[in-house]
Amino acid sequence: MKIVKSSRHQKIIGNLGEDLLCNWLSRSGFEVTVVDHTGIDVVAYNPDTGQRFGVTVKSRTREKGTETSSVNIFSYQKGKNDRQKVLDACKAFACEPWIAIYVESSESADLLMLSLKHYDQEYRGKSNRAVDDWKMGEKYRKRYEIDPNVRHIHMAFSGRSWTWA
Repeated sequence: MKIVKSSRHQKIIGNLGEDLLCNWLSRSGFEVTVVDHTGIDVVAYNPDTGQRFGVTVKSRTREKGTETSSVNIFSYQKGKNDRQKVLDACKAFACEPWIAIYVESSESADLLMLSLKHYDQEYRGKSNRAVDDWKMGEKYRKRYEIDPNVRHIHMAFSGRSWTWA
């Protein structure tokens, strides 16, 4: 099914990524809430372990042929420091910083979640770049699949009768 984005699609996909993350965390026993705060989108608390996560959620829709495009996580361009915003918000809420990435295409979607610490250790790359990103190519997808510190939900879409032409 071809993807045709509406004028508000970026807002809608952002909300979906946050809500989907909250759903899976809630299904896993976490207390969760979406927060409107600079740096983080979701606060999650695990009553069994006492862990509290502050999660920045990056959501993207990829059209046919762009499914392997990286997702920008933190920008340092034009005086921005998105990473510092996450760290500041997590300090204010006494949370451990985490990252979630929701990427959908016409056939499927993936929701991945990992700690900022693990991202830095395993996937960040050079620290003097203008943008930190999350790679979506096949080589990296295979690494994520076997990494026990990357939580991953894969969903397949099957449009039964969803055409409007």
